[in-house]
Amino acid sequence: MVPMYPRIILALATLALAVCAAAVSGEAVYQQRCARCHDSGNARVPSRDALKKLPVVRIRRSMDFGTMGNVSSPLRHDEREAVAAYLGTAGALTPPAQAYCADRSVKIAGGGQAEWNGWSPAPTNTRFQPAAASGLSLDQVRRLKLKWAYGFDGDIVAFAQPTVVDRNLFVGSASGQVQALNIDSGCVRWTFQAEGPVRAAIAEAPLGDKHALLFGDQTGWFYALEAESGRLLWKKKPEPNESVRLTAAPAVYQGTVFIGVASWEEGRTTNPEYPCCTFRGSVTALRIKDGSQVWKTYTIAEKPKQTGKQWGPSGASVWGAPTLDAKRGLLYVTTGDNFSLPATNLSDAIVALELASGRIVWSKQTSPGDVWNTACSQKNECPGPDHDYGSSVLLEKLDNGREVLLAGQKSGVVYALDPERKGEILWQVRVGKGGINGGVQWGMASDGQRVYAATSDIGRGQAANSDPLDPRPAPLDPKQGGGLTALRVGTGEKVWFAEPAPCGPKRGCSPAQSAAVTAIPGVVFSGSADGHLRAYTAEDGRVVWDFDTVRDYQTVNGVRANGGALNGPGAVVVDGMVFVNSGYGRSGGMEGNVLLAFGPGE
Repeated sequence: MVPMYPRIILALATLALAVCAAAVSGEAVYQQRCARCHDSGNARVPSRDALKKLPVVRIRRSMDFGTMGNVSSPLRHDEREAVAAYLGTAGALTPPAQAYCADRSVKIAGGGQAEWNGWSPAPTNTRFQPAAASGLSLDQVRRLKLKWAYGFDGDIVAFAQPTVVDRNLFVGSASGQVQALNIDSGCVRWTFQAEGPVRAAIAEAPLGDKHALLFGDQTGWFYALEAESGRLLWKKKPEPNESVRLTAAPAVYQGTVFIGVASWEEGRTTNPEYPCCTFRGSVTALRIKDGSQVWKTYTIAEKPKQTGKQWGPSGASVWGAPTLDAKRGLLYVTTGDNFSLPATNLSDAIVALELASGRIVWSKQTSPGDVWNTACSQKNECPGPDHDYGSSVLLEKLDNGREVLLAGQKSGVVYALDPERKGEILWQVRVGKGGINGGVQWGMASDGQRVYAATSDIGRGQAANSDPLDPRPAPLDPKQGGGLTALRVGTGEKVWFAEPAPCGPKRGCSPAQSAAVTAIPGVVFSGSADGHLRAYTAEDGRVVWDFDTVRDYQTVNGVRANGGALNGPGAVVVDGMVFVNSGYGRSGGMEGNVLLAFGPGE
């Protein structure tokens, strides 16, 4: 029998959706934005009658992250919800009874050595898992086999990085459902339904005699759950702007959680009725015990003002997880571009904030004047190239005890900065050509000797076809993008470069390596938009293991699932196992909905 708790949460979520949608007429938005295609009679476009047979959540997922994402990007969140509620049927999917573990309890002792908590095993965000915690040798990596697969029911995107603590795996999904799984078998211990899609990695922290799970969603809500039960402790919106999205994993330190805030607003500028742009990036510190605010710092000090039809300054989102420097009492974040004029001095920058107060101690801007949004890009009139930072800064210690900050930018340049001299640049090296989807996208890794930077540099071919009602973006170029570079941390010297693998005949295939990189002693893992997860030797970059995730899977929870592009989060390595989500169907990539678990074979 399916437990009642998920049903109660579902009922409350459905009620909340109906109340929210009441403020906006879904029928009116449909007539204005959707009817031209869906009432056209075109055989390639689902009719309104067909859409009315689909669940609300499936329509919303398609608009947020699926086939319709490119078309619906100008719509506000409440407009998307209203259209989905107007068209779709009530109800959502919960795991079948047989998917649950016989023992539903979650036990966390705390202080375990073998864990991956949040974006990186350590708060320095180097994405390096030491030997004792990884439990994998180079020889064992060569023998990795698929142990189990878990399907995200009804999803068409798999984009959340798992967190593993004390043999428990916690992971979000595009549906907003957060799952607690047993890492040995993939069975379900509990689920929680968030207000919106959850792509941020989850951070675990002690809270009294229990433990809290901390994460944000794509509608701007931030949550604290009791890890042992999945019970909601509190939820807050760290920023009231309607366009907020929380993509970054939070950072945790001494009872405080630090949250970076980003936005959808760049893509909404193609709507001529949208008043661009009013969002300002920020970092907020909340008390873990109750969600009360400790401090909040904007990456743009000045409030946006209206000049004609435009507002500004705006933007400077915080896309990546904050990095802790307890020794100096600092928190480091990287920022995105400005969405509108005027340009500001904290966009495309590495920013150091005081942990206790949020005061900005220093900043280093690497691409001044980068003002970009979708509308100005389409008109070829953007002042900037969209070279923002999507990845976190790494805090690394050299053999001589000296520390450096490492930052990879969408410009295709990797920087080393001196934290003792207010971010003075020590060296900079180009690893890619850069671009809107170029350079270093989601994260590098470092083992103390070398920093490993995977290159995106996605290219696009010609339009898919001449059908004006086809919502798909131009297909990805199977010959552009990719590559993995190893640089010496102390000097920036290039140690090796691994060429991207050629793409096969799969539609939507790209060799781009946009996903975050993961390192263990002797091995580097890098995922590609072609769906492959590859392991490279840290010494010379030879591929020692390669798994093509683009296939159908028999899942442990009985859900139909398939793999697709690897993008966004990277591999998680804990206690002899490797976990990765497959199916990043954004920006023309191959869709999918599966979490994969690997372990050494015989």
